[in-house]
Formats: sequence, C-alpha cells, structure tokens
Amino acid sequence: MVKSKSTEDALISTIISGIENVKGLDVSLLDLRDLDNTVCSYFLVCSGSSNTHVNAIVSAVQKTVSKELKEKPFHTEGADNAEWVLIDYVNIVVHVFQKHIRTYYNIEELWGDAKTTKIASNY
Repeated sequence: MVKSKSTEDALISTIISGIENVKGLDVSLLDLRDLDNTVCSYFLVCSGSSNTHVNAIVSAVQKTVSKELKEKPFHTEGADNAEWVLIDYVNIVVHVFQKHIRTYYNIEELWGDAKTTKIASNY
C-alpha cells in the first residue's frame, strides 16, 4: 500500500513528537525517495543516552503514533539490548541508537546521497 504524501508527513511529524516527548537526541530525517533500490521513503534517526533512554524513545514513538494515528509498526527489532532499535512503519523506518553505536555504524554517511534534514529540538 502506497501512502499519500500527507499521510507520510503526518507520520513523520508524529514520530518526531514522540521522540521529543522523551528528549531524544540529534534527530535527523533522511529522504531516500530519489535514491535507487531503497526499501522505504524515509529514515528517521535519533540517539538515546542509555539502554533505558533508547527504550523510552521507542515506547514513546509507538504510543504516540498509536494514539494519534491508530497505526502500529510493521516490525520492531533490537529492543532486547536497546543499543540500536529499528521501528518499521513500512515507508518510514525509525532508527534509535545509543550514541556510540550510531557513531560506529554512521548511518547518515552510509546513506550520504540522501537529502538529510536535522530536526531542531525544542529543549
């Protein structure tokens, strides 16, 4: 199912709201739509300061999206060790990293051809 642009925008905005509710760090939106052979339209990437913070971000995103948009992720993985948790909303994939893991995998550099937008935090 292809989602409309306004539906994608609403989902992105709601995910960012969930991240900000628990003070997720260094939020970036990678627009993958103009790249060949991508599995989704967007990556939303952020960091947490610990396992507990990463899990809080994941929980806040899922609860906020569920409450506001009545959507559940297609798949979530990595919550057991909470170093890198992936939340798959099909066209939008959220990556929640602990800072050292994010630095190691450097996903923004790996997808360097994507248009990247840094999301300013309200705190």
